Amino acid sequence: MKKFAESVVEFLKEEDGPTAVEYAVMLALIIVTCLVAVRLVGTNASAKFNETAAILAAP
Repeated sequence: MKKFAESVVEFLKEEDGPTAVEYAVMLALIIVTCLVAVRLVGTNASAKFNETAAILAAP
């Protein structure tokens, strides 16, 4: 039982777990930011293409 308690204490002292979680949260935030940026750029580009197509199609 003492060996188990020592292993639990050692596990709680290790900082690898929280570091991995922090990196996962940062990665998730970066991915969300990239997706939002790509969507905004795509929307703006689509609007500009539609505007240009309407100008070219006008008699």
